[in-house]
Amino acid sequence: MPPERVLARRRAIGDRARIARLHAGLTQEAVALRAGIRIATYSEIEQGHRAALIDTLIRIADAIGVSLADLVRDDAPEG
Repeated sequence: MPPERVLARRRAIGDRARIARLHAGLTQEAVALRAGIRIATYSEIEQGHRAALIDTLIRIADAIGVSLADLVRDDAPEG
């Protein structure tokens, strides 16, 4: 099991993907189809229950129409 700080960042990426997806007016199914991944896989990534490979995150970002940086930015304070 990864440390909590890793899990928190994984959840934050999923939250940003969900917000971007909803803003784009897309369903989880539409994003998954565009990204070429299973719907269940996308859902687990969005919920923060699955770690995603960088290639998968790139495909998700492209499918939603946002930059990879928007999905993975680190909003945590330094220190």
